[in-house]
Amino acid sequence: MSLVAGSQSVRPLARVRRWWNATPNVRTPNSVLLVLSVAVLNAIGLVMVLSASSIESIDLHQGSPWWFFERQIVWTVLATIGFVVASRFDYRRWRSYTGPLLGVAFGLLFIVLIPGVGIYADGARRWIGYGQFRVQPSEIAKLALLVYAADVLTRRQAVLHDWRQSVRPVVLVLAGIGVLVMAEPDLASMMVIGVIAMATLIAAGVRLRHLGVLAGAAAAGVTMFALVVPWRRARMLAFLDPWHDRANTGYQVVQSLIATGSGGWTGVGLGAGRSKWGFLPAAHTDFIFAVIGEELGLVGAVLVIALFALIAVMGIRTAARAPDRFGMILATGVTAWIIGQAVLNLGGVVSLLPVTGVPLPFISVGGTALISTMVAAGLLVNVARQGRS
Repeated sequence: MSLVAGSQSVRPLARVRRWWNATPNVRTPNSVLLVLSVAVLNAIGLVMVLSASSIESIDLHQGSPWWFFERQIVWTVLATIGFVVASRFDYRRWRSYTGPLLGVAFGLLFIVLIPGVGIYADGARRWIGYGQFRVQPSEIAKLALLVYAADVLTRRQAVLHDWRQSVRPVVLVLAGIGVLVMAEPDLASMMVIGVIAMATLIAAGVRLRHLGVLAGAAAAGVTMFALVVPWRRARMLAFLDPWHDRANTGYQVVQSLIATGSGGWTGVGLGAGRSKWGFLPAAHTDFIFAVIGEELGLVGAVLVIALFALIAVMGIRTAARAPDRFGMILATGVTAWIIGQAVLNLGGVVSLLPVTGVPLPFISVGGTALISTMVAAGLLVNVARQGRS
């Protein structure tokens, strides 16, 4: 009996071992550079979260400067596990999970809108959970839409000229997700989701006139949502001249520019920044790049931008050298997700774009956002490992 029980207990381990070794652990230049870039950005993120959140943590959590940092470590560990698993899990097998992924995403997007279930904060219902453990359904929707779009556009390669068979399925799912996300409301997440969808369509080779119609409709929808409400319009347009209303709509951008500009070449020193002392709202979330510019100076800011640029280049190379069409579209979508979100965040911090509220990938405080982005990065690494060197 003991031998039988022992053999049964070994079987699950054998299955895990076979699954782990199913994808060869090949270190291509693209995959190595992607892993290093993601690792360095996460390390910078942990250090800057501790620095940027310490004062607010002391104010809100009984004098402890470690509260946000300790939770970010937990999320980083979970995200790292997700990254490692996704990087070893054959990306082709994600196609069989398209239905369940979409089902979970839509289910959570419905649930978060239920009063008393979805957590209401800052004028929106965007989270589900209890206490400090919260899940943001829109982050799961990003991954679900990416896999679905890549799968559909791969299967229907022969009918790309027919928008009903190629573009419409993706647009219908995008519209369904968009209605639910905007009901929260969460314009920032919807913009990133739109970038992912558009990138997959472009990579698939959809006709330009179909892309033009879709892009025009999306731009009109975002413009209408952003400008129809007076307070939202004032906030979205504040980046054009934040100093005009520096005490109100332009306050956050003005403080961000002051913090970023005061760092000089090498910064005022790690932990020595003043902006986080109540001057700059969301210093450890949406505006953490301003703290980087203040404390690490131009050198630190350029390093962060260079790492994202490296991910962009390696992502494009990975897509170009992917073993198949599905991998190419998937790699393009992940790259557009990470870089598009980074551009939206950095543009808002330095007043080149409206402030949308998207976190800086791998660096800002966050749980679900960090995990979903790390899983997506793991997918990209997996494609890179199987691609042409």
